[in-house]
Amino acid sequence: MTQEIGGFAALELNPHVLAAIKAVGYEEPSPIQAQSIPVIMAGHDMIGQAQTGTGKTAAFALPLLSRLDPARREPQVLILVPTRELALQVATACETYSTEMPGVKVVALYGGAPMGPQLRSLRLGAQVLVATPGRLCDHLRRDENLLSTVERLVLDEADEMLKLGFMDDLEFIFEAMPASRQTVLFSATLPPSIRAIAERHLKEPKHIRIASKTQTVARIEQAHLMVHADQKPASVLRLLEVENFDALIAFVRTKQATLDIAELLERQGYRVSALNGDMPQAQREKVIESLKDGSLDIVVATDVAARGLDVARITHVLNIDMPYDPESYVHRIGRTGRAGREGRALLLVTPRERRMLQVIERVTGQKVGEIRLPDAEAVLEARISRLADSLGALLADSENTRGALRDELCERLQCDAPTLAAALLAKLTAGRALDIETVRREQPLTPVSRERSERSSDRERQGGGRSERGEPRDRRPMAPLPEGRVRCRTALGARDGIAAKNLLGAILNEGGVDREAIGRIQIRESFSLIELPEEGLEGLLNRLKDTRVGGKPLRLRRYRED
Repeated sequence: MTQEIGGFAALELNPHVLAAIKAVGYEEPSPIQAQSIPVIMAGHDMIGQAQTGTGKTAAFALPLLSRLDPARREPQVLILVPTRELALQVATACETYSTEMPGVKVVALYGGAPMGPQLRSLRLGAQVLVATPGRLCDHLRRDENLLSTVERLVLDEADEMLKLGFMDDLEFIFEAMPASRQTVLFSATLPPSIRAIAERHLKEPKHIRIASKTQTVARIEQAHLMVHADQKPASVLRLLEVENFDALIAFVRTKQATLDIAELLERQGYRVSALNGDMPQAQREKVIESLKDGSLDIVVATDVAARGLDVARITHVLNIDMPYDPESYVHRIGRTGRAGREGRALLLVTPRERRMLQVIERVTGQKVGEIRLPDAEAVLEARISRLADSLGALLADSENTRGALRDELCERLQCDAPTLAAALLAKLTAGRALDIETVRREQPLTPVSRERSERSSDRERQGGGRSERGEPRDRRPMAPLPEGRVRCRTALGARDGIAAKNLLGAILNEGGVDREAIGRIQIRESFSLIELPEEGLEGLLNRLKDTRVGGKPLRLRRYRED
């Protein structure tokens, strides 16, 4: 056993867990696993800082399962995650690692799914709970003693949980758990809000940090393409023509964009589906399963909907919209090139986004090379190559299976075999241009040169673009402000998927103010208004200057109502 699974045997894991990881083909622990497993096995509280794709799920799941008592039919381990997709992924991983442990049951508790099956699973005595904070709070309101037997808690992607506004839910969960528990916290970043949680709820935690931010992207071939914003749909179509992909995930910023791009690609004959937070959970799970089994080839998704998505077929990631920060970029392209596989990531960059591209390159330590828009010749060559590939597989036995039919058709149509072949090709390729002049006419895009993009960026910096608010001022009448309060404004609104609890959680966590100090929060379509105390406002805004909500910058400013 020791020789067969290499470094894992030295970590003193449960023999049944070792047998399970041997069965799935694991050989050597990743850096985060090698450092975290001994700490967790020893019972210490821990803070692990590592990017997605580094193997951190196994880093906490393997030791926690090793310390589990299968004979006790009650919750012993709680793993909190920010999204439904990640809950399913982590629960599946725990089930895989516990396949050689009879009696161990794992249950995923997440919103968007019926409560009934989850309640039945709990009654049957699950030892491992993988939950999103909101749904777990729903269960706690039904049974306040649900977590009374939990001995070990994991907060996975803690920074994302706070960005999504789960601070109040987390505090409610902490209060429902035994104070003597072991707590493990994983987070890609450690902002002040995460450090505050660690100070309050972890006991002398050990710190483990995997410093390299490039390890999740080093094996991924990256490239960017300069385009104007209105050229994105046509650019996507042209890129897909020439890219040789098995399965592809495309990222956009809004739920509406997932629908628009998916509809565009479907009209072009691609097997594609949207994936966003407005879709019922059962439908989202069906989309992911269809991508896994080959029924779909392309998924167009928002960041939150795709969190935790792990599909071996994904060879390409296409960033149609620029992510809001480097961490989101690393997470996105980490959907490909997983578990040692190769991958390719493409990024569409508008002139005003050049600076963010530079930030991504600086943070990841990798150059994202520039490519040019494929020209008509490249598109035509790709179309003919695909056609040749599809026909090549049919040549071997075609004379035996279709030779007689060919001769009969030639006789009926009074034509020779080459003429019949040309007619069949015309039928097969109807609606698809396969001559250079026609392809050129349908490829009207003008490439964006770097010089032009720099001039565009200069004009925007000089005020030639849209205003900071980007839309006409909302003239709806405002209610009078309470004495001592002012209104502040953020460009985040309903179209960004923002709710009042998200803004409230961000300000409480990052701003260091009491809940009573925050007044009314108004969510409009393209911006939001928040009532804050006038005393100490500048200091509060300064503390919030780098805060992000749902991966997007808060950029809170005093609202001028003139």
